[in-house]
Amino acid sequence: MKVTKIDVMLLKPRKEMKPMDESNGMDWNNIPWRPVVCRVYTDEGIYGDGEAAMAYGVGAPGAFGMLQDFAKLLIGKDPLKNEKLWEDMYKTTFWGQNGGPAVFAAMSALDIALWDIKGKAFNVPVHVLLGGKRRDSLRTYASQLQFGWYDEIKPAYSTEDYVAAAKQAVSEGYDAIKVDFFVYDKNGASFSDEERTGLLAPAYVDLVEERVSAVREAVGPNVDIIMENHSFLDAQSAIQIGRRMEKYNIFCFEEPNTPTPKTTKYISQKMNIPIASGERIYSRWQYAPYFEDQSIQLIQPDIGTCGGITEIKKIADMAHVYDVGVQVHVCASPLCTAAALHVEAVIPNFVIHEHHVFNIQSFNRELCVHDYQPVNGKYQIPDLPGIGNELSEYALTHCDKVTIQ
Repeated sequence: MKVTKIDVMLLKPRKEMKPMDESNGMDWNNIPWRPVVCRVYTDEGIYGDGEAAMAYGVGAPGAFGMLQDFAKLLIGKDPLKNEKLWEDMYKTTFWGQNGGPAVFAAMSALDIALWDIKGKAFNVPVHVLLGGKRRDSLRTYASQLQFGWYDEIKPAYSTEDYVAAAKQAVSEGYDAIKVDFFVYDKNGASFSDEERTGLLAPAYVDLVEERVSAVREAVGPNVDIIMENHSFLDAQSAIQIGRRMEKYNIFCFEEPNTPTPKTTKYISQKMNIPIASGERIYSRWQYAPYFEDQSIQLIQPDIGTCGGITEIKKIADMAHVYDVGVQVHVCASPLCTAAALHVEAVIPNFVIHEHHVFNIQSFNRELCVHDYQPVNGKYQIPDLPGIGNELSEYALTHCDKVTIQ
């Protein structure tokens, strides 16, 4: 079997694209959504789909270009030799070694597509090729409730907004939720970097606690709360907020600051809440120091930016040696969701699956043939050959496409 051509696509969902808010960096009310995907074709008529998970923020065009360059390396190659092809992409591209998100996103998209091809070639789901699933369903949490939990994005400004979104998720059967309580002020303006870093004025910590306390009271003691921070904080503000929130039984404290091993270790030693991080840590080489100093208790590698299925399995296996749990980061199209489910079904140190609020939006759900959604806070594992999903006709006809052959 040989790779004959690769379509690289920048999708155009129905979600309106609005410009970034120059004053605060990201306009969280109007996050651009531009998935970058690929379809790898073979001479035996089998194709596979993959995704470079930089759909949001400012990186999508970079991933689109990087994926075109990496795709050229696979033409004429045997797609079943995914380990060799991964190493070729890593070692022969110069920027592959210790690369950043655009590099690893391109590698991830192609790697996921190769696993999709391999599963279809052997007529089995990817989880069979990874060693067989340990579980038939995955505990799932409702993610990013500061954007609401509805069929349209409704950002939370008031404390009552946070409570309403939390209650909505719990009413659907979720027993775990994730919220960034420090995105908006009560008037709907995004907090600035200066307002969220350094030693914080009491009013900021009090506002976060007001929201956390209200959500905890609303959902009760049997629903886990993950406290998201998006790396907006620094070591000082993270410790201030983390210590104040300890009494609310926070499941984990996610991305407390810019991921660096020493400051992460410093933060983890100053509070009694497990630290979660990983969506901006790429490859097993970058994860190694966090395992060695045990500063992260729950890693969150993104299957679409850490190197794909081939690499994320290695990262998860390394984490298992250090008793570190795994939750695959998923904020992309349903392609990445499907791929993540296969990995999480197999690894022994799986903790929980992320179901992002964007994954319940129609502009995202219509991008693939199958619309996998959790039921009562549990995700079933796809059992179709390959990753069990592929791009829809809508996605294939609403995109900028470059064909590499």
